[in-house]
Amino acid sequence: MIVAFSILGLSLLTLIIGKINLTINFNKKVKELFAQSKKISDQQFHKSQIDGLPEPVQRYFNHILKEGQPYISYARIKHEGQFKADLKNGWMNIKGEQYATTEKPGFIWKGTTAMFIAQDLYIADKGRLIVSLFSLINVVNAKGEQYNQGELLRWLGESILYPTNFLPSDKLEWFPIDNKTAKLTFNYKGFSLFFKITFNDIGEITEMETKRYMDVNNLETWVIKVSDYKELNKVLIPTRFEVLWRLVKGDFSYAKFNITNIEYDKPVKF
Repeated sequence: MIVAFSILGLSLLTLIIGKINLTINFNKKVKELFAQSKKISDQQFHKSQIDGLPEPVQRYFNHILKEGQPYISYARIKHEGQFKADLKNGWMNIKGEQYATTEKPGFIWKGTTAMFIAQDLYIADKGRLIVSLFSLINVVNAKGEQYNQGELLRWLGESILYPTNFLPSDKLEWFPIDNKTAKLTFNYKGFSLFFKITFNDIGEITEMETKRYMDVNNLETWVIKVSDYKELNKVLIPTRFEVLWRLVKGDFSYAKFNITNIEYDKPVKF
């Protein structure tokens, strides 16, 4: 009995130490992320910026942004929802915490489930995915060009949560397709990324589609669906997200998130 309690106590201590170390490392990465970007909220949106853009894109910005609205420099986000670790597995509950910068592309996300903690990040122009089982053992530690591309794509798509980041710039352009869709392109650090974006009649973005590496060899169609727009902290954004792979054999959803909190221009951890 004493031996059993000793083993249990040691296991609990190891788990606690693992969680503490993971938290310390995550906090360091958040600080590193914010240190690499800078404040740009002295810039303001003016409707003249969208003259000449495709009609649905103008409709979006006229609906989402107000004249004189400051550019967003930083965002910090919390969400809840469901997640599939594998397309063959069932759904599990997940809570997420995320930080993002706009002047220099970057973000870090931590998703916590009963079984594992996952980190998606793009910091210092490098993408990475880390999955820790019970906060102790890294069962995934993936990086490389495919992850650089994939995590930068995630940052770009999630710019819908900090929408001044979708305004035209020397890196970002919009091209017409029809009255409900347009193509967004983003060129950065040798990557030429794109999204085909669908808009509804009132100007809300409803779907974003691109090509992303599903694994290190397969480039597949990746889709972000968004809905339930609300004004949070004076910014109109979608609060419901569904992320899926659109494969030849059908759509395979793997993430359904609801935004529970979002704050802007506070470059510190929650």
